[in-house]
Amino acid sequence: MIRGIRMFVGLLGLIASGAALAHPGGHAEGGLAAGLAHPFMGLDHLLAMAAVGVWAVQLGGRYLLTLPATFVAAMAAGAAAGTYGLGLPQVGSVVALSVLALGMLVALAVKTQWHWPLSLIALFAMFHGHVHGTAMPEFSAPWLYFAGFLVTTAVLHAIGVAAGIALKAHPGILRVGGAAIGIAGSWLLLAALA
Repeated sequence: MIRGIRMFVGLLGLIASGAALAHPGGHAEGGLAAGLAHPFMGLDHLLAMAAVGVWAVQLGGRYLLTLPATFVAAMAAGAAAGTYGLGLPQVGSVVALSVLALGMLVALAVKTQWHWPLSLIALFAMFHGHVHGTAMPEFSAPWLYFAGFLVTTAVLHAIGVAAGIALKAHPGILRVGGAAIGIAGSWLLLAALA
């Protein structure tokens, strides 16, 4: 129980850390290091990735691997679209909405049928990936950059899965954490719409 409270307090600290601007600035050096670092530059990505991992644990079974894997694969497609200039509508708003929605899915511990969670995760991942693709630094090694942010995304999913497993016996803590993510998503959405 104490461990769960510490994890929750850590999540709140992350929310309040000042990293609230979604993907500020670019990375001058490019390549693998920029790709590995980029997901840590926006609160939106950190919270959404953790929520995907926790929701995968809440859903259980085949979702434990397929939800994060679907996100990473669709994110790669969205990043390629962004890199090659294929536009998506309201990218910032949809990314913020994804944080809100994923937080609420965790807070409500939504259990559901097989297809729509994967479709929803793929949709959100396309938009997150698009942000990464359009933020790719000039003169960087694009495939190294892609590999970097995909690896970091998978690690953030794994952290969410680990938190979900560690706190599975304390679903109330997971739900409160999901609500905190949803509140942060609401704030990000209001900022994106302003």
